[in-house]
Amino acid sequence: MTEHDQSATDNGTEDNNIENTKEKYIRKIRSFVKREGRMTKRQQTAIDDLWPTMGVDYQEQQIDFTELFGNANPVVLEIGFGMGKSLIEMAKNAPEKNFLGIEVHGPGVGACLADAGEAGVTNLRVMNHDAVEVLEFMIPDQSLSTFQLYFPDPWHKARHHKRRIVQPAFIENMRPKLAIGGVIHMATDWENYAEHMLEVLQAASDFKNISTEGDYAPRPDWRPLTKFESRGHRLGHGVWDLLFERIS
Repeated sequence: MTEHDQSATDNGTEDNNIENTKEKYIRKIRSFVKREGRMTKRQQTAIDDLWPTMGVDYQEQQIDFTELFGNANPVVLEIGFGMGKSLIEMAKNAPEKNFLGIEVHGPGVGACLADAGEAGVTNLRVMNHDAVEVLEFMIPDQSLSTFQLYFPDPWHKARHHKRRIVQPAFIENMRPKLAIGGVIHMATDWENYAEHMLEVLQAASDFKNISTEGDYAPRPDWRPLTKFESRGHRLGHGVWDLLFERIS
């Protein structure tokens, strides 16, 4: 619910535009109206130049990941990558994997493409669409090795908890997209939300907690330290990672 310059997806305090993607899971909304922020010249140029090779257009047809990436490497899906800093870093550090990022905020998509192009990343593709529709119509069952959700909006007021993306229905919708042995990886810097995530994941069928402690896991090496996480440390906040494997 992601470096993750998540203009709201990370921590959800910066930009409600991005968080709209995640809310769609809960509200089951099929149509989505984008409310774009200002696109810089660099971002627009990146979209114009790099979309043909790195962008994926929405269509009600399942993606052939082998065709899309030109190989059969494991696929990592991230929803709400913000400005894409962490996603790019992960893709650079794991050339043996393929990464697909979904983001509704156009400037974030442009920034991600610009930085990925400058970094020479070739194992990354991006989409600028409502993730609910992408998951329903484009992601084949058992096609993902990892699903990533980093620092989603915590909706910290109790009356807003129903808006949190991590709900039983969300996990149930994600489960068939993961291969057996695939992993859901979430992170948050809100303890109450971490407890909620843990409760939902523990109650989900066909998953087991990878943590040896039975609750939270240390930040894995593959997840970069985000600026939001660093800010949280400065404020005395903890950060909680959750890793659950699909076992059947």
